[in-house]
Amino acid sequence: MVAFVSCHMQYISGFGNECASEDPRCPGALPEGQNNPQVCPYNLYAEQLSGSAFTCPRSTNKRSWLYRILPSVSHKPFEFIDQGHITHNWDEVDPDPNQGPRLAAFTFPSCAGLSQGLHTLCGAGDIRSNNGLAIHIFLCNTSMGNRCFYNSDGDLLIVPQKGKLLIYTEFGKMLVQPNEICVIQRGMRFSIDVFEETRGYILEVYGVHFELPDLGPIGANGLANPRDFLIPVAWYEDRQVPGGYTVINKYQGKLFAAKQDVSPFNVVAWHGNYTPYKYNLENFMVINSVAFDHADPSIFTVLTAKSVRPGVAIADFVIFPPRWGVADKTFRPPYYHRNCMSEFMGLIKGHYEAKQGGFLPGGGSLHSPMTPHGPDANCFEKASKAKLAPERIADGTMAFMFESSLNIAVTKWGLKTSNCLDENYYKCWEPLKSRFTPNSRNPAETN
Repeated sequence: MVAFVSCHMQYISGFGNECASEDPRCPGALPEGQNNPQVCPYNLYAEQLSGSAFTCPRSTNKRSWLYRILPSVSHKPFEFIDQGHITHNWDEVDPDPNQGPRLAAFTFPSCAGLSQGLHTLCGAGDIRSNNGLAIHIFLCNTSMGNRCFYNSDGDLLIVPQKGKLLIYTEFGKMLVQPNEICVIQRGMRFSIDVFEETRGYILEVYGVHFELPDLGPIGANGLANPRDFLIPVAWYEDRQVPGGYTVINKYQGKLFAAKQDVSPFNVVAWHGNYTPYKYNLENFMVINSVAFDHADPSIFTVLTAKSVRPGVAIADFVIFPPRWGVADKTFRPPYYHRNCMSEFMGLIKGHYEAKQGGFLPGGGSLHSPMTPHGPDANCFEKASKAKLAPERIADGTMAFMFESSLNIAVTKWGLKTSNCLDENYYKCWEPLKSRFTPNSRNPAETN
């Protein structure tokens, strides 16, 4: 495989590829011609990590073989620990069909590593039946140290908004910065070092994995190109931590911890197609209207987690990157809309084009199915009168959307405990007035 260097770290390029990697300190660590020899090179242990049922079709079969100093089974029993603000109870508060909630930028706790800094904002579905999703906010200012985390419930799509993350995984290391994303798939152990107050968003999906969306009439190229996804190369540490390394597991929505004597990042070599990966959002190839009207926002989909219904997703990850707007005779900002999907909007940096105020980096908003939403009054007035010359849109900005076919419910933490709820969100539309001109079909005649 081709190795790429990014931020002084090496990666393998390609989405969903069958890859192989070994730490250069142990050349030839990968067995030749088989997965599970009687004695592995360097007296390593062979361990398979399966991300799909054994009998899945080849196109969807996910697994990797890890060759490690000690197998991951070498730990004390798991014990229940406080789960903090992590929940999968979607009935904590009564449903509310109003616009929003819109939430201000989430503030930092006094001290928290990642597992303590996870706060469930909203979600839907059921972990035990492997169908659903949760959206979490992570807030931390402390590295995890001799602790790692793995999720038995689903994949984690991590969107850092403030502060870079140095992520140690069983497959190697990744440096992930704001305007990049990473995916840690189900069952993969990882630990995170942070360097400042760090904030971001996490989309967790149960029972499915993220895929690149089908391109259809777009053709063979465009949107997020497979070569731009980066996979860490093998790196191991042979480090003893007698009785002092903690493995934290999220299982059926609860947290458990077990102790072990060694670092879990002791994988000397690996091969397979079930890996963590990262992606720089700046590499997204934008498709847009060049004549008139809007194309649907699905043209901005980076990753999708499909449901069993064709064309319908458990979750889509959609971005709104810098681009050109050139559509003629068109109201260019997002139009007023009611949707059968749930839409959670977040902002990594800048100002979202349809709402210049109130929607801030590190905050978010949720629009439930069939709840009307769209540009605020100021945006509508400005765009209705703008000269329709080619213009740059969203320079210096990166907004994103987690969109789901499920009816997402907000948690008590999101609505109350976080103290971030904007109770005046609806007021951004109050200045809208009737512009109806019953005696003139052409509005320009009345201006």
